[in-house]
Amino acid sequence: MQSLSAAASETARPLPILQTDGDHAFGIYLHWPFCMAKCPYCDFNSHVRHQPVDQPRFAQSFLREMATLRERTGPRTVTSIFLGGGTPSLMQPQTVGALLDGIAKYWSVADDIEVSLEANPTSVEADRFRGYRAAGVNRVSLGVQALNDRDLKRLGRLHSVAEAKVAIGLAREIFPRLSFDLIYARPDQSIADWNAELREAVALAADHLSLYQLTIEEGTQFYNLWKAGKLTTPDPDHAAALYEETQRVTSELGLPAYEISNHAVKGRESQHNLVYWRYGEYVGIGPGAHGRFRENGARTVTMTEKHPETWVDKVESSGHGIIEEEYLTPEQEGDEFLMMGLRLKEGVDLNRYQKLTGHGLKPERLASLQEQNFLQVLDGNFLRATPDGALLLNTLVAELTA
Repeated sequence: MQSLSAAASETARPLPILQTDGDHAFGIYLHWPFCMAKCPYCDFNSHVRHQPVDQPRFAQSFLREMATLRERTGPRTVTSIFLGGGTPSLMQPQTVGALLDGIAKYWSVADDIEVSLEANPTSVEADRFRGYRAAGVNRVSLGVQALNDRDLKRLGRLHSVAEAKVAIGLAREIFPRLSFDLIYARPDQSIADWNAELREAVALAADHLSLYQLTIEEGTQFYNLWKAGKLTTPDPDHAAALYEETQRVTSELGLPAYEISNHAVKGRESQHNLVYWRYGEYVGIGPGAHGRFRENGARTVTMTEKHPETWVDKVESSGHGIIEEEYLTPEQEGDEFLMMGLRLKEGVDLNRYQKLTGHGLKPERLASLQEQNFLQVLDGNFLRATPDGALLLNTLVAELTA
């Protein structure tokens, strides 16, 4: 089989629409844990290094961990690849190419595979876009986060709005698919301000946007400021109004939500994220990566060492950096299936829930949550959250499975 980089160099035609099937999809997640700076709101596994990262050494460790996990998964066809972080666009294109070609070596890859890479829109990283495309990347996700310079500085971002727009334009030119992220419910953000920013974002977007509400996570700089009373976030009612405005404007402009925080033209949803939300299987490779795949008749959860250099040492000594793993019970699988799938506008297939757990949901609990307008049953088989219910998923799943 030809490499992903060779296939990418043949054509820049738009990708065909791939309908991710939760029963058969198989994704690969690669976590590159390094950033130029730690954003004050971020609780992801990201690390700043003031000396150059030894990319060849890390690449070899990624390939070694791939080989180990390939022995556990057996032969599979990979339907999507996602390079996340951290900041994967700090990798050299040849590093990205080596990782993608490693995947093609250890597993089969679908002809219509989606290969996404997260990138920051600084001018230095944007210059690498053509190299990433040649390496096999066909979808880029830009961490824009705001379209005004004041809030970019507040969020600790290193780029300007002008740089973000240049990167968006370049990405639209080079990659068949593009998405970018924005954060809303920022301090002092009015509904009118967000409406204007959102309309500008949709005009800049190709066919996908990720729109996240700012959350204050323990262990971040924002949490410390918030705890000390030095950071004020919108009250719950204002945050809810911003969420509702997000849904209204994106629907009006042709990018409706297909998941709580993700919006797309129909058929251009993030195929890799649909692997998660439709409860497909995936392998996680790299520092702090998680995986979920079937092994010995059960769904296996793997978690790797978070500290990058410690992860490398473990991989070099034992062939992988996995430090925790477990087999899920049918009940745990059912809980995860509901939690992930109810994020989607399409909801979840109740027949698949029964297949996973060996039983259906309790009719009286289901009826009660329907009466409260938190859940809807469609065509007798699909269960989905209403707009009110989408804001209470943890509670809904606990009620359904108690």
